[in-house]
Amino acid sequence: MFTAEFLITSLIVVLIPGTGVVFTVSTGLTQGHRASFFASLGCTLGIVPHLMATVLGLAAVMHASALAFQVLKYAGVAYLFYLAVVTWRDRTAFAVQLDQGKAGAASLVTKAFLLNILNPKLTVFFLAFLPQFVEPGVTSPLLQLLGLSAVFMAMTFGVFMVYGFLAHAFRKAVIDSPSVQAWLRRGFAGAFAGLGAQLALTER
Repeated sequence: MFTAEFLITSLIVVLIPGTGVVFTVSTGLTQGHRASFFASLGCTLGIVPHLMATVLGLAAVMHASALAFQVLKYAGVAYLFYLAVVTWRDRTAFAVQLDQGKAGAASLVTKAFLLNILNPKLTVFFLAFLPQFVEPGVTSPLLQLLGLSAVFMAMTFGVFMVYGFLAHAFRKAVIDSPSVQAWLRRGFAGAFAGLGAQLALTER
C-alpha cells in the first residue's frame, strides 16, 4: 500500500507550488515561523474534506455534477482574487511579531483552510490519485484509503512547514529592505491572482 511509487508521487505533488505554498511562504515571511505553523495546519486541514469526499465516494458525484463543481470553483476563484487585492493594497511594513495571539492563530488557520477547501480540483485529483494505490482484491479498501490519506496529509504538513521555516530564515533581509517588501507583496498578489485565473479557466 505505502509503496515507494506512492511516497515519491505524493512528495512531488505536495512540493509543487500552489495556493497553499504561496500562502504559507508569505505568512512565514511576514509573521514568522510560528505563524507559518498555523498556515501549514490550516492548509492541511483544508485537504480533509476533499479526502473524505474521495473516501466516501462523494467525489464521483461532484465529478458528474457540473453545477456542484462550478459553484465550488468560482467560490475559490473569488477568494483567491480577494487575497490578491488585499495583499496588493496592504502597505503595512513587514515587522517582527513575537506574540501571535489566539485570534491571529485562528484567523490564519481559517484563511489557509478556506484556500484548500474551495479548490474543487483537489477532490477530482484525489478521486483519480488515491484509488491507484489500493491493493487489488483487498477486503477493506476503506481502511487502505484512510491510511493513504493520513500519509498524504502528514507529508503535506511537513513540506509546508519546511516552506514556511525557509521563508522565515530569509525574513531578516526582507524586513530590512522596504523595496524587497514591495516586490514580494506584488509577487504574492500576482501569484494569488494568477492561481485564481488558472482555477477559473480550469475545466472538469
